[in-house]
Amino acid sequence: MPSAVVCHDLSFAWPSGEIAIAGLDCAFPDTTTGLVGRNGVGKSTLLRLIAGDLSPSGGSVTRPERIGYLPQHLVLEGHRSVAEVLGIEPVLAALATIDAGHGTMRDFETVGDQWDLPERCTAMLGRFGFADLDLLRPIGTLSGGEVILLALAAQFLAEPEVLLLDEPTNNLDRQARSRLHAALASWRGQAIVVSHDRELLDLVGYVGEMRAGDIRFFGGNFTAYTEALAVEQEAAARGVRTAESDLRRQQRELVEARIKLDRRQRFARSQAGNVPKIVAGAKKRAAEVSAGKLRGGHQADVAEARQRLEAAEDRVRDDESIEVDLSRTSVPPGRDIVVTEDLVLRNGVAVSLHLRGPERVGLVGPNGCGKTTLIDTLRGRVEPRSGSVALRVPYRLLPQRLQLLEDGDSVLAAVSRLAPTADDNRLRAELARFLLGADTIARPVGSLSGGERFRATLAALLLSEPPPQLLILDEPTNNLDLDSVRQLTEALAQYRGALLVASHDESFLADLNLTCRVDLGARMGQQGREG
Repeated sequence: MPSAVVCHDLSFAWPSGEIAIAGLDCAFPDTTTGLVGRNGVGKSTLLRLIAGDLSPSGGSVTRPERIGYLPQHLVLEGHRSVAEVLGIEPVLAALATIDAGHGTMRDFETVGDQWDLPERCTAMLGRFGFADLDLLRPIGTLSGGEVILLALAAQFLAEPEVLLLDEPTNNLDRQARSRLHAALASWRGQAIVVSHDRELLDLVGYVGEMRAGDIRFFGGNFTAYTEALAVEQEAAARGVRTAESDLRRQQRELVEARIKLDRRQRFARSQAGNVPKIVAGAKKRAAEVSAGKLRGGHQADVAEARQRLEAAEDRVRDDESIEVDLSRTSVPPGRDIVVTEDLVLRNGVAVSLHLRGPERVGLVGPNGCGKTTLIDTLRGRVEPRSGSVALRVPYRLLPQRLQLLEDGDSVLAAVSRLAPTADDNRLRAELARFLLGADTIARPVGSLSGGERFRATLAALLLSEPPPQLLILDEPTNNLDLDSVRQLTEALAQYRGALLVASHDESFLADLNLTCRVDLGARMGQQGREG
C-alpha cells in the first residue's frame, strides 16, 4: 500500500550509548495502524522519531509536513486556555477584529480559508463531550482525562496528514474511552496508534508488531492479529514436531549405517587371509571409501535435520507464562473479607460492600466517582464521612506506578523485605516462576525494564508475609504492555484469595471472571455528589 511514513535503515541511540532502534526498514500502511510490542522495544521512541521530536542517529524517516502527535505523558501548563490548547486563538482573535470592522490585511491572512472555524470547533468539542465549553477557560480547571480528550480534539481539528497517538486511553474513564474510540473510528487519514487497549486496537485496519528490532504488519484488527498469530504458532509447533521426528529418523539411520559398516568390516577382516594381499588391500581401500561416503552422507542428513529443527524452534515464540503456587493465599468460601456499615465516602457517595471468600469484585464508574477514594477508605488511609469499614484479612495493594520496591535494592533483597522468613533459595525458585532469573534478581530494581519491574512487584506482593488474602488493584493495566497484561491475568488466575479491582479496561475485567461489579458512578448519580 502507498505510505506517507517510511523508515529507511533508521537507527537511534540515547546519549548514554544505549541503542533503542537499529537499522529499521518499514513503510506504514496508509490507514490506521496499531503498533504493539513489549515495553522497552522502542514503540514510543519510534513515534517520537516520526513526529520529529527526536533526530535519528542514522538512516531516515520520510513523513508528510503536517503531523499530529499526542505523547503518552502529556504536559500542559494549567494557565493556558482551551483556545490555546486547540491552537485556534490567533484565528479567533482575527475573526473578532474583522467582525468589529477593524480588520487588517494581516487579520485576513491569519484567517485564510478558516471562516467556519468557530462552527467546526463547536462541533468537534461536542464530539469529545465538551458541549458549551468556554474557550477562555484555563485547562488547569479540567480533569486529567478531559485534558487528554481536549488535546485529541485539537489534533482532529488541525486535520494532520498523519496522526500519532501514544497510549491515548491511559487514565481515561469508560465514557471518555468510548468518545476516543468513536473519534478514531471516524478518522479517514493515516494514523499510528501505540496502545494496550484491546478495544481501541480492534478499530485499526492493520497491526504492526515491533519485535526483535523489526516491524511485521498484519492485515486486520487486533483480534484478527491474535488469531493469525495463533494459527502461525500452531503451525510452528507442528513444524517442530515434524523436525524432531525427522531428526530422530536420521539419527536411527546413521546408527543403522554404522552397524552395517561394522559388520562388513568384521567380515572383511575374517576373509583377509583367503585372498592375495594386493587384492585384500584394494578391497580394503574401496571399503573405506564406501564407508566414508555412507557415513558422511548420513551425518550430513543428521546435520541438516538438526538445522531444520533449530529453524522450526526459532519460529515458535518464547512468550513464557507465569506459573506459581499461590495456595497459601486461599480463603474459605463465606469468610468475611470486607464489611461496611452505613458507609458514606468523603465525596458523599454511599457504599454498601460485603466481600466474602474468594470473591472477585470490579469497581467501575467514571473518573472522579470515588473508586480510589473507596480503596483508600478501606485501607484506612482516608476517613469516611460516616459509617465504618472492617477489613478482616491480610491485604496488599498493587500500585499503579509500581513504586513498591526501592530502586537501590537488588530484586532479591527487595522481595526479601516483604517475606523476611523465607530463605534465599526458596525466593530464587519462586522468582524464577515469575520469569525472573538469577541474573535479573541480582540487579538493582532501578535498572529493570518496565516488564521486569512489573513482575518483580507482583512477585513481592504475592509472596509477601503474611500471604495476602485480599489483593487490591487500582487501574493495574495502565502503562502495561499487552504481554504484561497477559502475565498479570495468568498470575491472578492462580491467585486463591479475594480480588478488588478498579479498572476502565473492559477486556481485562472480562478476563478476570468477576463475581460482581460495583458501579460507583451509578451510586454517585443516586446520591448526588457532595464535598
